[in-house]
Amino acid sequence: MSSDTDSEPDGSTSKCGANTDEGKASSSSSGSKCGASKSDDSSSSSSKCGASSSSSSDSSGSDSSGSDSSGSGSNCGASSKSESVEEKVEATVDDFDAEPGRLMAVGLGPGHPEGMTQRARDALLEADHIVGYTTYIDLLPDEIVKGAEDIYDTPMCGEVSRTEESVDRTLAGNDVAIVGSGDPNVYALAGLALEILESKGATASMVDFEVIPGVPAAQSCGARLGAPLVNDTVSISLSDHLVPMPEIESRLHAVAKESFTITIYNPWSRKRRDNFEKCCEILLTHRDPDTPVGIVHAAGREDEQVMITELGELEELGESEIIDMTTTIVVGNEETYVWDDRMVTPRGYETKYDY
Repeated sequence: MSSDTDSEPDGSTSKCGANTDEGKASSSSSGSKCGASKSDDSSSSSSKCGASSSSSSDSSGSDSSGSDSSGSGSNCGASSKSESVEEKVEATVDDFDAEPGRLMAVGLGPGHPEGMTQRARDALLEADHIVGYTTYIDLLPDEIVKGAEDIYDTPMCGEVSRTEESVDRTLAGNDVAIVGSGDPNVYALAGLALEILESKGATASMVDFEVIPGVPAAQSCGARLGAPLVNDTVSISLSDHLVPMPEIESRLHAVAKESFTITIYNPWSRKRRDNFEKCCEILLTHRDPDTPVGIVHAAGREDEQVMITELGELEELGESEIIDMTTTIVVGNEETYVWDDRMVTPRGYETKYDY
């Protein structure tokens, strides 16, 4: 992605310190208040800080671990053949006159208040503005929502627009937290925030950028299953929205033939069930059908479900409610076994010690 630097600002200033180019804002109802140019298709956007809004967003689904299995016509369900709308970074650092604020990428953990770290809670209470995917914003405790000056959220497919929104608000002088479930460095937006900062000509140190870690889904779900991840392990997402499916298939082959336990993120949606079916096929090519598999749906939330099954039974569960985009699947290795309804992957102590 690159900054849009072809047009010169006309000298007008927004309410958040950036110079605006009136020629780009063709939709009068989109009224950005914080200085970024709006794209032509963003007539319904209510951005206050200048993110480019994409008409491809809808109200269902998620970017990384929410459910997109409602069957609505989103352009972000990966295997969809519909043409995607390109999002382009607009305002640059030179368009902002304020002293930059602070930008924090905050991981919420599994989704319930008790699963959030104290550092994450403190960071959100310190933030002036909180930006995030609608489903994740809905997970925030009331004290955090009430304490923020402003909350900005977007539905599925708004990853770039809301991340740019958080950067623009920071460059406009606010202390901003962009939130996500799990950890900001696991299929989340910490890296995108740095890329957009770079595209705008800013630096991480300029905005005192910090990542506030959270408990990733692999760890929170592994904890619900027993002790499946205590040896070498790998995580793979089945979402081909950003990574082509042939690459995902190649990675599955590579890790399945080695002795890794494998955590599967984003396993299923109605628009790309083929990815899940192909994953099961590849895993069975390299591992026995009786390999233990743990399934955790909506970890830490009211509708949480936990199941331990076998690899040979996994594919048929794709049609059940337990597997969707809020589900994380843990596939054991050849040494993983089930004891007392818990998955156990030996670390290797038994080869060195008697117990």
